[in-house]
Amino acid sequence: MLDIKFLRQNPDVVRENIKKKFQDEKLPLVDEVIELDKRNREIKGEVEALRAEKNKVSKEIGACMAHGEKEKAEELKKKVQENATRMEELSAEEKEVEAKIKKDMMVIPNIIDPSVPIGKDDSQNVEIEKFGEPVVPDFEIPYHTEIMEKFNGIDLESAGKVAGNGFYYLMGDIARLHSAVISYARDFMIDRGFTYCIPPFMIRSNVVTGVMSFAEMDSMMYKIEGEDLYLIGTSEHSMIGKFIDTMLDEAELPKTLTSYSPCFRKEKGAHGIEERGVYRIHQFEKQEMIVVCKPEESKEWYDKLWKNTVDLFRSLDIPVRTLECCSGDLADLKVKSCDVEAWSPRQKKYFEVGSCSNLGDAQARRLGIRVKGSDGNKYFAHTLNNTVVAPPRMLIAFLENNLQADGSVRIPEVLRPYMGGKSEIR
Repeated sequence: MLDIKFLRQNPDVVRENIKKKFQDEKLPLVDEVIELDKRNREIKGEVEALRAEKNKVSKEIGACMAHGEKEKAEELKKKVQENATRMEELSAEEKEVEAKIKKDMMVIPNIIDPSVPIGKDDSQNVEIEKFGEPVVPDFEIPYHTEIMEKFNGIDLESAGKVAGNGFYYLMGDIARLHSAVISYARDFMIDRGFTYCIPPFMIRSNVVTGVMSFAEMDSMMYKIEGEDLYLIGTSEHSMIGKFIDTMLDEAELPKTLTSYSPCFRKEKGAHGIEERGVYRIHQFEKQEMIVVCKPEESKEWYDKLWKNTVDLFRSLDIPVRTLECCSGDLADLKVKSCDVEAWSPRQKKYFEVGSCSNLGDAQARRLGIRVKGSDGNKYFAHTLNNTVVAPPRMLIAFLENNLQADGSVRIPEVLRPYMGGKSEIR
């Protein structure tokens, strides 16, 4: 959410930003907010004037009573009552106007970073850099669920009977591999100085609207019927929510946390043939990283975060690339974002396995996450998040890149301690 003062002083900048995100339908909101803001300030000015007049007249009433001028005092009392009635009317209008302002401001997109490429959708995202040499072996690589089934490692049919499409049972060495990747990712981030955390897996609606746009909320979140609770779509939601309505000491920043959680997503809409199996599902587990920092440090942290994911995948011998998200592919709260994509030797192309985002002060402004500087000044923190690893998609990349000609799967050295010392699974 933007600062109302920024919009008031820079309406053309806000309009141009909306155009860059190809959301022209939101352009009228800028003028609407400006008019509402003007009216809001008029109301406050009138209320202040009425309050000052009330104090003045109250003193006059006291003086009249002291001098026995009861008739004049009664006239003044009527004036005070009229002012009080008017103030009540203005107070009601003020609440209504401020609610409309907030509603509009919540859907006006954040100002994107100047470095973000302009494009309509993810087809216009821009490759930044490749890490590792993509390899296509001289033997056929089956679809990931076929690889898992050869190890008796997945049961989609039973999961469909129990929970419906978009769920799965993992078993045996495949289930162990899943847990090993999560455990390795946890320790990998702890070794990089992040504090490990297991957060609540449900959050209240005020946290949901604080961390994401309404469009994201509708397409992603599962609501608990009869309660003000939502299942998290990623632990970033509850991790950023941890700091709601807090005043952080600047000396304590940055806050660097890595969290484990299950994740629950509606995943609305039809999906292609390559997104069956465990590629796009309603429930999965993930290791996440979040940072709460000073505004001037967020760009530096953004680069550190995506590099963490690249380094983790490379330590598992999986080639990856980074892809800069264009303006039209950015969620409304994001200033800048990049995807980390893993190489699929079966498809002979890369696919998304994680996303790193700098949200500026948008989440902090919505949630009231402020910082008190050494000089006493107060300001909103910047927040960032990034996927360390989400095993369903990581498993796809892992199995394809480590599959051997005889059907066994090689276990990279760094993962062997988490797999009971095994160097391969058969």
